[in-house]
Amino acid sequence: MIKEISAKELNPEQFIQEKVAEIKAAAGEGLVVNALSGGVDSSTVTMLGHRALGDQLKTVFIENGLMRQGEAEQVVGFFRGLGVRVDIVDAREAFFSALKGVVDPEEKREAIRQTFYSQVFGRIVRESGARHLLQGTILTDVDETVAGIKRQHNVFEQLGIDPGEAFGYQIIEPLIQLRKDGVRMVGKALGLPSELFNRIPFPGPALSARVIGEATPERIETVRKATVVVERHLKGSGAFQYMGILHEDRVTGMRNGKRDFGRQIEVRCWDSVDARTATPTRLSFEILEQLAGDIIREVPGIVSVTYHIAPKPPSTIEAV
Repeated sequence: MIKEISAKELNPEQFIQEKVAEIKAAAGEGLVVNALSGGVDSSTVTMLGHRALGDQLKTVFIENGLMRQGEAEQVVGFFRGLGVRVDIVDAREAFFSALKGVVDPEEKREAIRQTFYSQVFGRIVRESGARHLLQGTILTDVDETVAGIKRQHNVFEQLGIDPGEAFGYQIIEPLIQLRKDGVRMVGKALGLPSELFNRIPFPGPALSARVIGEATPERIETVRKATVVVERHLKGSGAFQYMGILHEDRVTGMRNGKRDFGRQIEVRCWDSVDARTATPTRLSFEILEQLAGDIIREVPGIVSVTYHIAPKPPSTIEAV
């Protein structure tokens, strides 16, 4: 049973001191690898690991082909400015090969898990000699997995999986007692700029979690372009999270006076504190109209745009 540390009872500086000591003790004299995606959790755990281990920590950005536009360059630039070296690992071919033909949400998450931990990180660990992976698993990831709501790709022990036996290395998870609001507090205390600790959450399976059905390179590129438009329009909304979802079926539309079978983008925008519950943000119709118009103009093949209005629960924040 994991003992939760709520944001109300969290003392960020004390938490950082305790976790720095725990990371040092777990790592010993060995090299530790961590994967930085640029999200709040991974950014916070990277800075925590950097404070604990310095050059003993090897930080990598996995270019899986599923990230937002320009993500690798932006994230590496941010951390270079913070004195943290980040190596980019191109793993696009491995991930798209694993996702080929996969349409079931849980099978998609499992394909990403196996590719990430067995194939990509397995190779990095073997080549570097590292014995530990540092990652930013949080309590909400564990809760949703254990409850059977959504199997998060970064949860192991609670499912009876021993990473040492399965992958050949152990995993250090210093943020596992926190939820998103607590992680933001720790990130701020570690000196992360607000552009990082206040970023909207981004799922571990990345844009594949925003494609209903098969996550092909072409379909990922469609939702990537939609994401640019959605984030441009909603970044000042004050919402907890916002995204575009690409639906699977083609829908009937019209273009130049003729029928056009195109794609549908569903826009989601959420108000929440810790992601356990969420309600759709009450956006004005004017904003929705502008958003839909720009998606249709800027994203090839889109003929329909909808807005999601069901709360969590029974819905979830991400579609897949």
